[in-house]
Amino acid sequence: MATLSQLQPQPLWQWFEQICAIPHPSKHEQALSAYIQNWAKEKQLEVVEDKVGNLIIKKPATAGMENRKTVALQAHIDMVPQKNADKVHDFEKDPIEAYVDGDWVKAKGTTLGSDNGIGMASALAVLGSDSIVHGPLEVLLTIDEEAGMTGAFGLESGYLDADILINTDSEQEGEIYMGCAGGVDAQISLPLVWQAPEPSNQTFTLALSGLKGGHSGVNIHLGRGNANKLLARFLFDYADELAIELTAFSGGSLRNAIPREANVSFMIPSDNVERLHALIESYTQLIREELAIADPDMQMTLTATDAATQVMSEATQDSLLNLLNAAPNGVIRMSDEVEGVTETSLNVGVISTEAESVEILCLIRSLIDSGREQVEGTLTALSRLAGAEVEFSGAYPGWKPDNSSPVMAIVKDTYEAIYNKEPVIMVIHAGLECGLFKKPYPEMDMVSIGPTIRYPHSPDEKVLIETVDQYWKLLLAVLERIPAKS
Repeated sequence: MATLSQLQPQPLWQWFEQICAIPHPSKHEQALSAYIQNWAKEKQLEVVEDKVGNLIIKKPATAGMENRKTVALQAHIDMVPQKNADKVHDFEKDPIEAYVDGDWVKAKGTTLGSDNGIGMASALAVLGSDSIVHGPLEVLLTIDEEAGMTGAFGLESGYLDADILINTDSEQEGEIYMGCAGGVDAQISLPLVWQAPEPSNQTFTLALSGLKGGHSGVNIHLGRGNANKLLARFLFDYADELAIELTAFSGGSLRNAIPREANVSFMIPSDNVERLHALIESYTQLIREELAIADPDMQMTLTATDAATQVMSEATQDSLLNLLNAAPNGVIRMSDEVEGVTETSLNVGVISTEAESVEILCLIRSLIDSGREQVEGTLTALSRLAGAEVEFSGAYPGWKPDNSSPVMAIVKDTYEAIYNKEPVIMVIHAGLECGLFKKPYPEMDMVSIGPTIRYPHSPDEKVLIETVDQYWKLLLAVLERIPAKS
């Protein structure tokens, strides 16, 4: 079996292999950052860590290219930590087990981190090369992109000299991205009132699993199942018939990943257990038929547990199930301006039951501010009806497309020259950091490119090997074509 270091281009894949070996989930990037800083200093490159932890590494132009515009290659250091339920893995301690599977590179039971590890590897490989032709070069590696864009929010003016920024975080070879969605987190808090359970009732945990999940922006239009919504639907339909008394609801693990698993604990009269088994079987079959193409492998598992000491009050349970069942999820509206691109979406990402409340964390994305504000209004109205509170935080702007972008034209022409076909100019329904960079660097010309990555933010994540080489060749050719300073 081929190893990563045998793949082409070798400098990039060798870096990616090293990146996989050093744990770097969101908010725990310190070890990888330190490794990169030490490497840069050994290469006698100028490296600075800014106030929030972003790295800026600078490299002089190769001979004869000193008068070209300065280019910043940008990637984020962190990766999304997601694993299958049966996988034993500590993302803060264990390396990613990447391997070659035919035409793809995958990971064993976890996210791969090709988002954005391939882009980071390409930038570091350019820095480490003595043969690649380029003008004045900067590499910007931001922290915590996946969990709040902390690095992009914290980037200040004065660190970069670049006229052009090439973001390496897009996920489809042959597409050039010139715009992205903005977003905002929504935290809904439903107060809990507890009561004593019926002492004769039996206690169970019902787990829903087997869904594909994926990126809550890039994959949201695929119609995959949301574990939180599917489990809430089951309870909404049958809780009264079965006399269910809820004790806990939990599901999902990240606001920006479509939930693959959810579970609920409850008590039920013994006389209703047989009916419960029948309804679970029929509901599972129903959902498998509904999602036969998009997500066919949903399963539900019922397990008896120790008796609970308290259950949600009837009013609290009704409010929770009404709220979850009514909450919109998935694509809210497709774009009129960019065919095939989602304009506005919502992901009901994480549900947790705390001592005094049920917490529901959602992520709203939209290409336009009014679309985001519409969904904010919907969640506010639903929360009021349910007696819950909602707080919006971490709002970040979209990246407005610029059809006159000079660097976009360079990338487009370069791609056509190399591959004898036109690339697709796209806007991505995901949060790229470019919109935030426009605040400290308003005049910077930006574009985003990358290889083909499938199912990011899920353990099914994989990167198509041949497209990494295509992306690499395009990147090097673009660097060579950067024009002189005017």
